[in-house]
Amino acid sequence: MANTKVNEKEALRQENIQETVSKTDQFYNEHKKTIWTVVCIFAVIALAIFAYVKLIYQPKCAEASQQAFPAEQNFANGEYELALNGDGNVLGLADIIDQYGAKAGAAVFMEAGVCALQTGDYEAALEYLKKYNGKEPILAARAIACQGDAYVGLEKFSEAAAAYSKAAAKADNVFAAAYLLKAGQTYEKLGDKARALEAYKTIKDKYPQSIEGYDIDKYITRAEAE
Repeated sequence: MANTKVNEKEALRQENIQETVSKTDQFYNEHKKTIWTVVCIFAVIALAIFAYVKLIYQPKCAEASQQAFPAEQNFANGEYELALNGDGNVLGLADIIDQYGAKAGAAVFMEAGVCALQTGDYEAALEYLKKYNGKEPILAARAIACQGDAYVGLEKFSEAAAAYSKAAAKADNVFAAAYLLKAGQTYEKLGDKARALEAYKTIKDKYPQSIEGYDIDKYITRAEAE
């Protein structure tokens, strides 16, 4: 009796499989033209993307990096005006960004932003720095802190304080102390004693061994006295 039930279940399973295969064959036969059209379209798209990347995008990235090299050398040497605008013989970072966008790498936006900041063009600095999308936390935090510096240059102190605080949270290392100090000083400019004290006390609690931590008590005392 038990064997009979097993055989019946197996026969039913085989029947279900055959029915599924039959339906699949029927669906394929009814729609094979559409199916193969879709397959061909995806194949063409994949080949087009591959060809673009190999024949256009990657060579353009290599060209952009080569063109950016002199400007990046000038940036490393602290020649910010020359690095940003070039000299007629070599392209500046601004030209690289105009011609190649992000193909020269995310770093060009950071470097261009710092150059603009150093030359006093705060609006341009913000424009470049906001386009920086590097993933390394320390550099990403620096880009945000530099935005804070640009906002200070524009006397937009609320935006500056917010940027410094954001940079400190993103850095979460010894660099955070410097950003917190700037945040505290900016909050003092705004008359926000509570937030200034919070920033200073965070330095004292979390980063006492930092350069900023050694004399943070004077900032705390000043803020508390105001």
